[in-house]
Amino acid sequence: MRTLSLPVPLSSSLSARLRWPLAALAASLLAGCSPGQDELNDWMAQQRREVQPSVQPLASPKRFEPQPYQAATGVDPFSNQKLSVAMKQEARQPNSLLASEINRRREPLEAFPLDSMSMVGSVVKNGRPFALLRVDNLLYQVKAGDYIGQNYGKITRITETNLAVREIVQDAAGEWIERPSSLQLQERAR
Repeated sequence: MRTLSLPVPLSSSLSARLRWPLAALAASLLAGCSPGQDELNDWMAQQRREVQPSVQPLASPKRFEPQPYQAATGVDPFSNQKLSVAMKQEARQPNSLLASEINRRREPLEAFPLDSMSMVGSVVKNGRPFALLRVDNLLYQVKAGDYIGQNYGKITRITETNLAVREIVQDAAGEWIERPSSLQLQERAR
């Protein structure tokens, strides 16, 4: 006949006595679970012996040779003397392009930049072409010879789809030159 054995609960004093030895046994088992540590250390040592660092030596810094400032004896570029000479020269040689533009009366569409305008149509009245320009949601009717834009733009030709403008602008050297521009017909998508 078989006997059945049931687990018997340990008394609290017995479990307290076994707690520390069991913890020490578990710690030693975990420490023994790391095989290959010696192999890893050997491999790392071998790699340190085999690999030779290749460091390029730094170039020595170039010697700085200070240069004397030669422009101290020259004319200051921001002096009043130089500015007055330039103004006198401009007054003696007025640009013919700009002289006629300065003395005339300004037109209303010259207050707006050319890129804020759009051509929305063209009309022919009495055989003369007119263009319809939209500026700030207002329509303006213009003809050849009218002035538009902020760069002294004069309308030179009007076709059904194009408005040719001659502007007077300064180039990089400060000279006033003519520049052709145009406005294309802007069609709305329906």
